[in-house]
Amino acid sequence: MSRAMGRAWSGRAWSVGLVVATVLTTVLTIWLSLGLYEQREAEQRRQDVLAAARQSALNFTSLDYRRYDRDSANVLKGATGDFEKQFAAQTEELTRLVAQNKSVSEGQVLDAGIVRSDEDSARVLVVADSKVTNTAVPKGEARTYRLQLDLVYRDGRWLTSDVEFVG
Repeated sequence: MSRAMGRAWSGRAWSVGLVVATVLTTVLTIWLSLGLYEQREAEQRRQDVLAAARQSALNFTSLDYRRYDRDSANVLKGATGDFEKQFAAQTEELTRLVAQNKSVSEGQVLDAGIVRSDEDSARVLVVADSKVTNTAVPKGEARTYRLQLDLVYRDGRWLTSDVEFVG
């Protein structure tokens, strides 16, 4: 083999090596970028689920007889499925009871954590406190709630489909 041919092979080997290195670098960059995108998307979904659960729990534990129509409407705005049906069915009776007892509940969410979640459903545990005043307890009474909320993703929003009092 002549020197000229040796240099040609050496030049081609370098060219092939550079092409292979470029392709591998590009593939690795795309793969890492997709992983980072999925990670960001999962973190955003996690934050959205927690925000929706916190708001739903706050709405559920913050009710005032002087504006119960608005407060109950806020609960229903974030509700769907059986929870929405049950709450809506009880609204008339609750409105009467809340007004009769002059009930005020000022809720505060202390903590929330996701038990499980996927792209279109989640279960969240929420701890909330509220100060409740009414005709029986005019100076107020502290209450702590441990709630399990099931949420579903509908029309671009996380909505509460079930609420259970736990522990």
